[in-house]
Amino acid sequence: MPDETIIRIAAKGDGVTESGRHAPLTAPGDMLREDGGILPGPHRRVPPCRHFSTCGGCQLQQLDDASYAAFVHDRVSGAIAGQGLAAPVRAPLVSAPHTRRRATLHAEKRGRQVRIGFTETGSHQLVDLTECHVLLPELFALVTPLRRLLVTALRDAARIDVHLARIDQGVEVVIGGAVGGGLAAAEALTGFAQDHRLARLAIDEGYGAEIRWEPQPATITLGGVPVAFPPASFLQATADGEAALVAAVREAVGEPAATADLFAGLGTFALALPGKVYAAEAGRDTILALKATGRVFAEHRDLFRRPLIPAELDRFDAVVLDPPRAGAREQVGQLAQARTPRIAYVSCNPGSFARDAKLLVDGGYRLDWVQPVGQFTWSTHVELAAAFSR
Repeated sequence: MPDETIIRIAAKGDGVTESGRHAPLTAPGDMLREDGGILPGPHRRVPPCRHFSTCGGCQLQQLDDASYAAFVHDRVSGAIAGQGLAAPVRAPLVSAPHTRRRATLHAEKRGRQVRIGFTETGSHQLVDLTECHVLLPELFALVTPLRRLLVTALRDAARIDVHLARIDQGVEVVIGGAVGGGLAAAEALTGFAQDHRLARLAIDEGYGAEIRWEPQPATITLGGVPVAFPPASFLQATADGEAALVAAVREAVGEPAATADLFAGLGTFALALPGKVYAAEAGRDTILALKATGRVFAEHRDLFRRPLIPAELDRFDAVVLDPPRAGAREQVGQLAQARTPRIAYVSCNPGSFARDAKLLVDGGYRLDWVQPVGQFTWSTHVELAAAFSR
């Protein structure tokens, strides 16, 4: 088999040649030799993190900025083309390193040693982080202190999740798993929260989060409005990624008098929209937090089981959708039959988005443009916002 050039990066991160050969950890322009060796090309960079290729948190640190941006763009344009659709795909907006403001790490104890980090690629084994080039520095600064805390707080052979998020008051830490009981363990947790000036420390042993430390009510400001932040709630991964998505949604809907925000979460989009806003969300704590702002009409509603029907949708000038990775097939099926003039669709999965977009286009909507957003820098995880109109 002759030497071949890597021409693109596939959805799971492998480089691909024109003949279809795959090679992991390659970059466009690399030469894949007949014997499987790699001759580096002009778009390969030295990965900045010592854990790269082992840690599953990043898959694409070998790409330079131009080729990573091209990957983000191609993930979106390829998914759309796969459904036979065509639309302008804008230049991607990519978050910088060291800006990830939420993450879930894993921790396990073996004897007197605690490992904490992300899992290895394709494995449940943990990479014990000594550096991280995606997390906010103030999040990563807690890794070593958490390791010391968990030596005494965890039972031997225990494995837990540690949710970190940067909110208005500082860093929230939610430990997902059983920790040791007794006065000494409780005092250690409180001391850790005080020493590191946490916004909140909570423990969730499977029965809901129990708050152990919260000197002020925890909030996240969305659209200029402080919203109560339930423990370990969803938050857009970076502040600039959130801003890019909000700007795209505002452009897509224009200046509607009334908008429905479906899968509204805590109100990332609902609180940034003009006019009257109806917000629907299945998460009970989440929708109650949004409702408490008094800024929107909020309804606790499972849109997979009870989507808005055309008669309801036709009351709105615009609809915003931000569903989970599986997409919103049931709700989109109803939208395709509605007369709502404009739709803004935010997605964290180009594949399910493209499937839903085809349903809307078949129902008479036009896909006007798509904005790719790369919040999860150096990963294969790509987000987007898209505009539809009748």
